Amino acid sequence: MRRDRLTGVVMMLGSGLSTQIGASVAALAFPVIGPAGVVAIRQWVAAIVLLAIGRPRLRTITAAQWRLVVALAGVFAVMNLSLYTAISRVGLGLGVTLEFLGPLSVALLGSRRALDLVCALVAAPAVVVLARPQPTTDYLGIALGLLAALCWAFYILLNRRIGRELPGATGSAAAAGLSGTAYVPVGIVVLLHHPATLAAVSYALVAGVLSSAVPFLVDVLSLRRVSAQFFGVFMSVNPVLAALVGLVVLHQRLATPDWIAILVIVASNAVAVTFGADAVRHNPVPVPECDVVHGAPEPAMTPAFGKVSADGERRSSRRTQ
Repeated sequence: MRRDRLTGVVMMLGSGLSTQIGASVAALAFPVIGPAGVVAIRQWVAAIVLLAIGRPRLRTITAAQWRLVVALAGVFAVMNLSLYTAISRVGLGLGVTLEFLGPLSVALLGSRRALDLVCALVAAPAVVVLARPQPTTDYLGIALGLLAALCWAFYILLNRRIGRELPGATGSAAAAGLSGTAYVPVGIVVLLHHPATLAAVSYALVAGVLSSAVPFLVDVLSLRRVSAQFFGVFMSVNPVLAALVGLVVLHQRLATPDWIAILVIVASNAVAVTFGADAVRHNPVPVPECDVVHGAPEPAMTPAFGKVSADGERRSSRRTQ
């Protein structure tokens, strides 16, 4: 059991590093094809991978379910574009931390516990520190990071609904396919105006694999070895990993107050998840469904990443038939 847990920790760490390294590699292509070009290629990679894995039966999806899928596809498209554009303006660490506020806000706003209110009150000043006015403050970059956070919040809420309507990864795969299709004209226009080099395309492809395919597969395997709650707590380290990867790979340095603010936000989420009264503490998830964009648990779980319902029942445990 300890070996499984250790293996799960190593896999989750690898998944987080893969996601953030993928984002840093994507940033290397920004000067040539811009964030929109990189996102287009990443969306195509994600669509191919998810359609191959999820193999959705499109003919069985009803009109009402398609409306949800289309909404999720729109969130996919806007979320990744706003995040990558934010990263290009404010850096990897700050961009990912701002986006992280989306699921954290949904988790805290959906709770009635006093502890979560305290966590929110602690995290709020940290957000102010990150966005504090300075001569070099990029307000558009911060706004785009917050837009990515809003999209991630909607992503969670939509996934909860889709998880009740469609089995397995059907909804996510169909949405990824739609989003990838929508980015075909976007990619063509961008690449016509910004001719791609082999290096830039390679960076974008690597980013798609590292930030989409690898986390999806690794998180599926790691959730078989650790509890959903432990997975949720570990997800909290992603902003720290992003800041470290940004420093090492992109040489993006953060000021000391920024590091403190990131750690406070991460700690707030970790406390909220760790001491959640409705958390399942010891049971690994046998056949998880995963957020294929960020590696977070999908609709079977409530917004606080690794939590399930208070009665311990997974509310969308249907598997692909």
